[in-house]
Amino acid sequence: MALDPFDLNLRHLRALSAIIARGSMSAAAEAVNLSQPALAQGLRKLEGQLGTTLFARHSSGASPTAAGLAMAARADAALAHLALAAREATRRAARTFVRPERLMTATQLRAVVALADAGSFSGAASASGISAPALHRAVRDLEEICGLHIVDRHGRGVILTAGGRRLARGVRLAGTEIAAGIAELSADPEDAGTIAIGAMPLCRALVLPHALAAFARGTPRAALDVREGSWRELIEPLRDGSIDMAIGALRAEPPAGLEQHPLFEDGLRIVARPGHPLAGVAKPALADLRRFDWIVGQPETPLHSHWRALFTDGPPPPTPIECGSVMVIRGVLGHSDFLTLLSPDQVAMELATGMLTLIGPPLPHGVRTIGITTRIGWRPTAAQRRFIMLLEQAAAVTRLPKIE
Repeated sequence: MALDPFDLNLRHLRALSAIIARGSMSAAAEAVNLSQPALAQGLRKLEGQLGTTLFARHSSGASPTAAGLAMAARADAALAHLALAAREATRRAARTFVRPERLMTATQLRAVVALADAGSFSGAASASGISAPALHRAVRDLEEICGLHIVDRHGRGVILTAGGRRLARGVRLAGTEIAAGIAELSADPEDAGTIAIGAMPLCRALVLPHALAAFARGTPRAALDVREGSWRELIEPLRDGSIDMAIGALRAEPPAGLEQHPLFEDGLRIVARPGHPLAGVAKPALADLRRFDWIVGQPETPLHSHWRALFTDGPPPPTPIECGSVMVIRGVLGHSDFLTLLSPDQVAMELATGMLTLIGPPLPHGVRTIGITTRIGWRPTAAQRRFIMLLEQAAAVTRLPKIE
């Protein structure tokens, strides 16, 4: 059974850097408010859980192993997320502690995330395995530690306050750091851990499947969790640490706290059924394009903006159907004279088999950069680095022949 990040004792994790800095168990014990026997026992338990030696003990003190240095760095990053979240969450609170993250327990952190995900104490209890009374107690204790009101009653369920949401985000990010540390200390790091991927529409047909298949062949014991969604649906899970990376169209400026890594340039094309009246027209005029109904995405989407930019000289053609599903669009095009605007990647199989065809030449204003979006400061594990490398390779080998 996989080790959960919050199965590890936070105080023992915090002690790792104290032992490294002070070079002895006794000095570190004083720094983290534990007795030396308690710290020694806690460290042995931590090493047992991780299945590795974190410190070499000797007469003059304790020296960190490579595993100890790696886990200490991840633990420090996790505690930094908790500290920042506590400061942000209690910014307007009437009462705060100087370092609330030092008093938090793993049970309290597990409780607040379970409650954020489930929306009720009963649901959180079922999902987490913590009894409802214990959950109530953990949340009350965390509110006391942080000087913060975390949840509000909402009918039969609960909703997190603004401060509670900020705290839950910090807890999730702390959990991702500890999980990464656990994966790095595995006997075979590339086969350890889960990679959570947010897949936007433009990566799903070619690039992402190619990288997923290559990764699965090389690292069969690693878990891949692919979550589909639009940019708006994936950006908050990315910030929360629920997913490690989002793959799709990049923004002109990355949102706060995120950074973007381009993979390739993608050009939009007009797509229709093979027997469409415009299929044989080398360069349809705008008047020709206005004669037909279109199926396009919702107005707030980037794709809709690109479509609207085609018709800046006047009113756009009618759009009786607004839809972002490629599967639905493909079905509509196959049974009508509708036109649409898509990336050739999204309908590569349909183009190759003759189910759909491209109308006219490449568009002058339809180029988008496709890439990877991650959190600033995110440090990928070996498995995550390998997956990113495979994405870069997939971006190169899956480019379609240029069709003029």
